[in-house]
Amino acid sequence: MSNDVKENLKSQSTWMRGLYMLIYAFFYTIAEIVLFAIIIFQFLLKLFSGDTNDRLRKLGQGLSTYIYQILQYMNFNSNYQPYPFGAWPKGEPRPAKLESQAKSEDS
Repeated sequence: MSNDVKENLKSQSTWMRGLYMLIYAFFYTIAEIVLFAIIIFQFLLKLFSGDTNDRLRKLGQGLSTYIYQILQYMNFNSNYQPYPFGAWPKGEPRPAKLESQAKSEDS
């Protein structure tokens, strides 16, 4: 093995990201289940009452954005760590930027 590969294998930051990715995979699964329950409940509300619940719609938007943030982090498209290590998302997701992209745009 070359020295670069050995150094990469010993990189603590990469292993820590891997640990965070496992944690976020668990949170993703839970969020997906909750979002699916909201979807079914909202459909039933619309079917039987003709209207949806605003609070559930906002929660669904937050969960959708949260799932998006998790997937962006796990795909290495973002270095931002979503909730619980970052803030809970509000509103629609913003496009993710890597640090290298942000620096090149600032120049």
